[in-house]
Amino acid sequence: MSTLDGVVSGIVDAHLHQWNPRRTPWAASRLSRLYSLVPTIGDRVFSMVVAQPDREYVLSPNTVARVYEPLQYVADASAVPLVAGVPVDTVVHMESHWRNDDSSYDPASSGLQSSTEETRYVQGLPFGVGRVPRLGAIIAHADPRSDGFDDLIAEQEGETDKLRGIRWITTRHMDPKIRGAVDVDGVLASPAFLRGFAEVASRGLVFDAFVYSHQLYDVVTLAREYPEATIVVDHIGAPVGVFGPVGARTGATAGARADILRLWRERMVTLAACPNVIVKLSGLGLPILGYGRDRWGNIGSRSTLAEMVGPLVEHVVGHFGAERVMFGSNFPIDKPNATLDMIVGALIDLLEPRGDYVLRKVFRENALRVYRIPADRAGTSTEVR
Repeated sequence: MSTLDGVVSGIVDAHLHQWNPRRTPWAASRLSRLYSLVPTIGDRVFSMVVAQPDREYVLSPNTVARVYEPLQYVADASAVPLVAGVPVDTVVHMESHWRNDDSSYDPASSGLQSSTEETRYVQGLPFGVGRVPRLGAIIAHADPRSDGFDDLIAEQEGETDKLRGIRWITTRHMDPKIRGAVDVDGVLASPAFLRGFAEVASRGLVFDAFVYSHQLYDVVTLAREYPEATIVVDHIGAPVGVFGPVGARTGATAGARADILRLWRERMVTLAACPNVIVKLSGLGLPILGYGRDRWGNIGSRSTLAEMVGPLVEHVVGHFGAERVMFGSNFPIDKPNATLDMIVGALIDLLEPRGDYVLRKVFRENALRVYRIPADRAGTSTEVR
């Protein structure tokens, strides 16, 4: 069985969430307190107090209602060397901000924005200690439409020298039972967003875009408007319901799933024509792809995962090429459906026929380049341009 030993010195996980619901400014904090009070009936409480869109998105209360910090990640990543031959040695923290207070940002107010509080919290975690991977970059939460957006970025930069980009989740679905982050269509292509995005481009920051597959043309609009900016599409373009029914009716029939896949393919081909767009092979176990609703996992094995996501991965790599794809775990969101070593192993199986060059780019070099991370603790970074 193929491994990455001799191909890369270590894996860069370009999409990791870290949180402590009792210490970070989260909407999930209430659920965390509830779960800690009644841990033995937590799953039943979860199903009663959490709406269907959120239940299907995370599957299990363990995902969001408990601490997930370097110690927990190291435990999850401990089996990766067994399948990959090398460990995860670098991570990119992806914003996990669930409280929207940036729309009224006031740089003259006392105290930090909650998104900046999250950055300060991440900076204080024990990355790079012992077996814990180093923290290579931070992608912060910020809405380019907000007043004082430039001041918010300056506030973030004052907290860390690892700020490499921002993310503003703009997922929205026509199915009311599928979790969305915004209440209007076309946010990325809106005049207000495009105006504010000039600050992202001028600062040389990366923009991580999380949209559902039917929204990918909005990313095309953004990429064409700002060809000098680097845009990373998270979670392989998120074709919601492609593997099975989710929400009220999405992906409920074989015909519907075929349409979801066909339209995703078409949009990804159009997106690939934008040279400043990169796709993250993350979210491969994302519950809303339609794997199932069992809170204890719905995929089962490395080979099953490879079989299911194989056509998606092949389509992306075939059109974007080795230079414009990278690996991310999306842990712990994907954890209920797949272990970290299962995800890494499935991707190795799918990419190994393309050779060491592709493996090296996907599992390490592209993330270092895109997020301007030093090649090693003493090395220097290479920038995307």
